[in-house]
Amino acid sequence: MKKPTLKDVAREVGVHVSSVSRALDPNARTPPADEMILRIKEAADRLGYRPNRLAAGLRTKRTMTVGVIIPDITNTLFPPILRGIESVLEPLGYAAIIVNTDGLPEREDRLLDVLQERGVDGIIHVAVLRHDPKVAQMAREGLPLVTLNRRLENSDIPCVTNDDDAGIEMALRHLMDLGHVHIGHVAGPTVFSTGKQRLAAFETASRKLGIQIVPAAVVPASRYDETEGARCTDLVMRANPRITGILCANDRLALGALEALSQKGLSCPRDVSVTGFNDIPFLDRIPPGLTTVRTEKFEAGQTAARLLLEIINGDGNPVPPETVLPVKLIIRGSTGPIGAMGA
Repeated sequence: MKKPTLKDVAREVGVHVSSVSRALDPNARTPPADEMILRIKEAADRLGYRPNRLAAGLRTKRTMTVGVIIPDITNTLFPPILRGIESVLEPLGYAAIIVNTDGLPEREDRLLDVLQERGVDGIIHVAVLRHDPKVAQMAREGLPLVTLNRRLENSDIPCVTNDDDAGIEMALRHLMDLGHVHIGHVAGPTVFSTGKQRLAAFETASRKLGIQIVPAAVVPASRYDETEGARCTDLVMRANPRITGILCANDRLALGALEALSQKGLSCPRDVSVTGFNDIPFLDRIPPGLTTVRTEKFEAGQTAARLLLEIINGDGNPVPPETVLPVKLIIRGSTGPIGAMGA
């Protein structure tokens, strides 16, 4: 059976083929009236018409696909971000091609090549390093790019980030208000902008609040995962056994910190309070419930997708170099007033 075409839909409605094309194109600059669009869509559904994306791509030089690069598909931080991205792309006819780097630069390089070979119209990069010559070169060559959660240094690639400075200060002030004066920091990997920025924010906020930090009690992780969180927590506690509060650069590091404290026979929060960053799903269901800084994950995905489409469509409006989203401190059971250990 022959597949219905635009001409068949136009004949069914009694309009020109161009009207059908514009009605069925979510990105059309001059769509028909709403009533006409509804009639045409009803006719298309009735006839079983489906757009030929390949043919349209040859005409428009677009594939209506966007690459999304994430560092760890097992991390529950990313599904809300991806849903935010797709909530913007899908209604406009775009499909997301999601690839996972496992945090490996060589794998990222291969996947960047794969996405380019697939002819994606642009890329949302959620795993970028602070320094990434290949990504910078791709942007210079004209590929629309937006980074999300992290930024590429010395680059004009637009980025969507969180207010790391405010979040770290909120968490540190919260610990101080509970009476904690001996505080350590499990920092993020400094190869990422989040690790560097949150470490700098911790140092700045400590000075601002008058908290004396033992330098050796600030330990950068090599990865954002629970194993590194546990390892770094052990080093933090060795550096200053009087520590009663540990501020972690993300939630997975904080979960590792909780494990390390338990293995030492220490109770959280009676002996040591712990905070995280991001508020990944299910933290409220993991005893004792992690106090953390909540980031707007779904909104971040939406914002990045809108920015990328602005670049792809070349609307002429300037795209902001950085969009910083607000954060909020979420207080749960992992933080409490200083106990006997800090007396």
